[in-house]
Amino acid sequence: MREQESDPLKNLFRTMRTYALESVLGPLFKLLEAMFELFVPLVVAAIVDRGIAQGDRAFVASRFFLLIGLGLIGIVCSITAQYFAAKASVGCAAKLRRTLYDRIQRLSFSDLDRIGVPTLITRLTGDLNTVQNGLNLALRLLLRSPFVVFGAMIMAFTIDARASLIFLGVILVLGAVVFGVMLASVPAYKKVQGELDSLTGSTRENLAGARVIRAFRMEEGERGKFSSHNDALYRRQLFAGRISALTNPMTFVILNAGIILLLWTSGLRVNEGVLTVGQTVALYNYMTQILVELVKFANLIVSISKAVSCMKRIDEVLTTEPAMSFPESDPAEDPDAPAVEFRNVTLAYTGGEPALAGVSFTVGRGETVGIIGGTGAGKTSLVALIPRFYDATEGTVLVNGADVKSYPAKTLRGKIGYVLQRASLFRGTIRSNLLWGADAGDEELAEAIRSAQAADVVSAKEDGVDSAVEQNGRNFSGGQRQRLTIARALVRRPEILILDDSASALDFATDAALRKELASLPYRPATLIVSQRTASIRHADRIIVLDDGRVAGMGKHDELLETCPVYREIYESQYRKEETA
Repeated sequence: MREQESDPLKNLFRTMRTYALESVLGPLFKLLEAMFELFVPLVVAAIVDRGIAQGDRAFVASRFFLLIGLGLIGIVCSITAQYFAAKASVGCAAKLRRTLYDRIQRLSFSDLDRIGVPTLITRLTGDLNTVQNGLNLALRLLLRSPFVVFGAMIMAFTIDARASLIFLGVILVLGAVVFGVMLASVPAYKKVQGELDSLTGSTRENLAGARVIRAFRMEEGERGKFSSHNDALYRRQLFAGRISALTNPMTFVILNAGIILLLWTSGLRVNEGVLTVGQTVALYNYMTQILVELVKFANLIVSISKAVSCMKRIDEVLTTEPAMSFPESDPAEDPDAPAVEFRNVTLAYTGGEPALAGVSFTVGRGETVGIIGGTGAGKTSLVALIPRFYDATEGTVLVNGADVKSYPAKTLRGKIGYVLQRASLFRGTIRSNLLWGADAGDEELAEAIRSAQAADVVSAKEDGVDSAVEQNGRNFSGGQRQRLTIARALVRRPEILILDDSASALDFATDAALRKELASLPYRPATLIVSQRTASIRHADRIIVLDDGRVAGMGKHDELLETCPVYREIYESQYRKEETA
């Protein structure tokens, strides 16, 4: 895995090309609205100096209707701009979300382990929503507010050059304030999002292990851990909020000071006969427009600061190159080679000791191999190398005589039926979950269900294979989920079947029936059974015993009892327990 060097906004601008027209029309209509708004103070000045001063009611009426017209045009422009800005921002966020999700799907297991699932969820949801809101505001206000500010200053200059110097001074001071807030806000909000990741991770872990927490009465400790993360997030948000909170008061103070100075200067010039009352009103209105727009712009800067911070976090994932790459074409296979071969394989996870070291063995086509060992012996790590969830640090893993690194992902994993330790079902129906394995008809589904000893699970449901499955399969027991996931793997009729401790929740009778069915499958896959039970693998063609990542023994059940102390210790500990029971 490596991260590319890139501008954090580069991916956002690339995505916006799809909505280039909307991204132009949105700000354009906002500028039209602003342009009409700049004429309003001049119309009001004319009403005061000519209509009211001279008692010309017809003139006042005509300018009154002109103001209404300018207002209606402004409303139409504003609504149109909002439509295009919303379309562009929502569309860009949706496309960016798809791109981010696609990138996550391409990441290897080691990449996911390094980045962490909670932070990926936060970036897909909260961060992208913040970027969407920031983009929407930017399209509407990023050009409009400066246009109104400088436009008002120019219009003020056409009225009175001396007064316009006050406008210029106010704008420069406020620009410095806004820029300073932005520089302080971006790193502050990045730290806020980091703390949010920690809180999300803690909450996710807590909810996933809620039963264990309550069984051990650890609620108080978990509350304390949650409070610690929550307090840290609160402090970060409070600090960032204080920076943002300075914006509006400082803006109002500076602008109100400018208004006071403007009214004082204009009043003197009215007495001197240089300015009219209407022109003074116009200058005040322009200063008010600047006040409103700079308050909007200051808040916009805060929103953009949040969006930029979130976009940087999203960009970290988008610019992360997956640790694994897969070729385009299938390799040449050897029909006489074993289904699986490990050649002096070593696996070390990032920053850790080797989980496997010097492992060599073969699994013939149609052969059943059991894998056993103590906790942490490396059993799951070993079988995870076959579908290339991880890459071996040293050595080679081969399937049908070809290095697994020479296979396209679809080809390699299409050959393998993999049942994980933790049985995972997805929201939908039993049928939709089984069809993850491959396209199959009712007969093929029924055969896989029967072989997996799941027929009673399906028949007990009112709608059979079309019965609903809730999220994570929570409406099924652990054993039922395991049998359904085994059926899902069998539907695809794999060349290689990997059962990673997938019968741990089954009773001995069901486990025995399952093993008998697997041994009689007509297509005879090469089968690797990872188990903690010697009873589950004792009839395998060969058993591999792992101890601390190394092969401690290899052979049949009776041979290992004589030659492998590790296997004999596991067997006798379980045998004594069974005898005692």
